Amino acid sequence: MRWASAIDTDALLSAAVTHAAAKIFKGLGNQEPDLLTVFVSAHHAARFEELTHLLMREFDGSYLFGCCAGGVIGGGKEIEDRPCLTLTGALMPGVRMKGVHLDAAQVPPVYAEPRVWEDAMHLTANQQPSFLILADPFSFETETFVKGLDRVFPISPKIGGLASGARQVGGSALYLGKEMYRSGAIALSLTGNVQIDTIVAQGCRPVGDPMFVTMAHENLIRELDGRAPRDVLAALFEQLPGTDRELFSQSLFLGLAMRPDANQYVPGDFLIRNILGMDPQSGALWVNAHVPTNSVVQFHLRDASTSAYDLERALTHYRTATLSAPPSGALLFSCAGRGYDLYGQPDHDSNAFRRLVADIPIGGFFGNGEIGPVQNSTYLHGYTSAFAVFSERR
Repeated sequence: MRWASAIDTDALLSAAVTHAAAKIFKGLGNQEPDLLTVFVSAHHAARFEELTHLLMREFDGSYLFGCCAGGVIGGGKEIEDRPCLTLTGALMPGVRMKGVHLDAAQVPPVYAEPRVWEDAMHLTANQQPSFLILADPFSFETETFVKGLDRVFPISPKIGGLASGARQVGGSALYLGKEMYRSGAIALSLTGNVQIDTIVAQGCRPVGDPMFVTMAHENLIRELDGRAPRDVLAALFEQLPGTDRELFSQSLFLGLAMRPDANQYVPGDFLIRNILGMDPQSGALWVNAHVPTNSVVQFHLRDASTSAYDLERALTHYRTATLSAPPSGALLFSCAGRGYDLYGQPDHDSNAFRRLVADIPIGGFFGNGEIGPVQNSTYLHGYTSAFAVFSERR
């Protein structure tokens, strides 16, 4: 398995494709890649429909997978503020790829018979697939989709993101094989001689103590440890140092423990969700998730230093506890809220990966949401960096 990644900022899309393609061929020893991922910035929106033709002229035997983006990642760079295109090519001997496009109406019910899901995805669970997923944020219920995939393909990794750069329905571009789609989702399954490991860094740190949800209804938390959430938050605020009090009003989140029976919790044990608001009469808390009574939660804060620390923690844990075969390449699905605007410097997350895990080609994009697992279940995240790390099957 061999990977190469390239990025180009030429304002003329055809020139950008030509330049990036030459770098891919050079990086792969003048061989045509089996898989070619492409992420293209919104500056090229007027020519989104031409992109497939331009790429097939250079790579007529490669399988194309990608989407439009607010910013792109590749060739050792993360570019967010100007016209850009990134290509990542992979030689993957012994790997079988199958792509599927689904509009919202074609997605089976979450609890449909497994064979219905297998028919929709054109493969069976015993093939042990890995999934790359890209979706249009305007027309597709991504979290429902990955929940169904988890049920039928429970041991399969699922990772990806929501296309970005478009501002209205019909503005997105999803590239699969020789086709481009404006809505729905595309999923690429890989089977055979490939291992995809996932790393998800949600960029938060816990504050206060874990608490039991003692009364809740769907996404409304009425009591935490027998107290109104408003009272709990007021007490927590008083305990915080001044810098955290500033974050409290703008970067406060709730973590849902994914191991409710644990004796102690570490940052990777929580699924981070947005706080939507507080009921002024009762002091109850609205959260962007279903929160069962008797579950465990903990409040979290996010800022640049916290995000950087959490990313380093996740990457270091992966290198020391999971990585057992030399990786060949990686894809990074990062939130549009990260990057330069968060860190004040370019290339932060991809540089951290190369420094802490491996100096390998990385492609990807800044999206409107990131898909990845937390404690063996797959979710749609925000403000997250999700890595797919590729190696030969162990």
